[in-house]
Amino acid sequence: MLLAGGRGSRLGVLTRNRAKPTIPFGDEYKVIDFALSNCSNSGMDTVGVLTQYQPLELNEYIGDGQPWNLNGHEGGVRMLPSCRRQHGTANAIYQNISFIEQYNPEHVLVISADHIYKMNYSKMLDYHKKNHADCTISVIDVPDDQTSRFGIMNTDSNGKIYEFEEKPQRAKSNKASMGVYIFTWKKLKHYLELDERDKSSSNDFGMNIIPMMLDCGEQLYAYFYKGYWRDVGTIESLWEANMDLIRPENNLFMKNPEWMIYTRRQTLLPSYFGPKSVLSNSLIAEGCVIYGEVYSSVISRSAYVAPGAVVRDSIVMPNARILRGAKVNKAVIDEYAEIGVEEVVGHRAQMNDKSVCGINVIGSGLYESKHDIAMKKGYSTRVSGVKVI
Repeated sequence: MLLAGGRGSRLGVLTRNRAKPTIPFGDEYKVIDFALSNCSNSGMDTVGVLTQYQPLELNEYIGDGQPWNLNGHEGGVRMLPSCRRQHGTANAIYQNISFIEQYNPEHVLVISADHIYKMNYSKMLDYHKKNHADCTISVIDVPDDQTSRFGIMNTDSNGKIYEFEEKPQRAKSNKASMGVYIFTWKKLKHYLELDERDKSSSNDFGMNIIPMMLDCGEQLYAYFYKGYWRDVGTIESLWEANMDLIRPENNLFMKNPEWMIYTRRQTLLPSYFGPKSVLSNSLIAEGCVIYGEVYSSVISRSAYVAPGAVVRDSIVMPNARILRGAKVNKAVIDEYAEIGVEEVVGHRAQMNDKSVCGINVIGSGLYESKHDIAMKKGYSTRVSGVKVI
């Protein structure tokens, strides 16, 4: 069961008209491609996708699941209807009990659509069965200063969970939940029904279901994951994950035929680089036209960088246009956004300073000249070091 319903409000204008899982990532992917590819590569043949916010684009993108080899006649990917009211993650599964029951499963995998990682769920399932667990939660070590963002597991030497802390101010360990769960279905169904009857519940796995199972003495185990994983729920984390793609030590996107990340591709012409273009440590997708200078950036499909334009430490999403003489520094430029002639995103003095804090976010169709922005101050805000125009 793939949770793909959240709006992702912390991503600001990037999710104003799209669901978080459909945000472009890297040179040619969307965020949801990772969860779908992990399912396919792990041998999962039946995937239910739970949608809520802006479901149309997600439905059209996934279609019959063919790009991820999830178009089987007796399973495959199934788009589950949007729920009528706001709900927690557990309630989203509860509302689709009838979908799960028709397959009569022994175990159910519950994952999120907004994480960047490669993971073999079948190995986690083997671990779950070996421990005769009622629930297994995949965990990853996080730095001390990040534990307050996650559900934290406290385990014994065998990996058995004896305590769960939801976003603690002072954590007792660094074992953070990745939002990847395997449940024995009969147990999960029982606790979903109990939780639904509790009118005071938030109907959430971390807040309610996991603590309730622990209180009732169920067998919960932590599955320790050692690979790359990033939650891209904020502008900062989305930018960082894209920048990881161009770091020499990173191998997330190496074309390993044994664990490919699949996507729905459109056939495009090869990218073109003008005679005076300059490229350094960057990822450039198909269909791009580059006349200017690009440094340490990720340029997505069909983007355009005009002569005299400079892009540095930035993400330029599909079909965005950076016009003549424009300067873009440490920014996220949304699909179909246009940076005007000689415009500057990020201060001119910052263009050669890689220590600059703050990420500029240009939403699709929102960018105007400096004069227009000054006249319409409501378009520009700064929250947590992220400037959104």
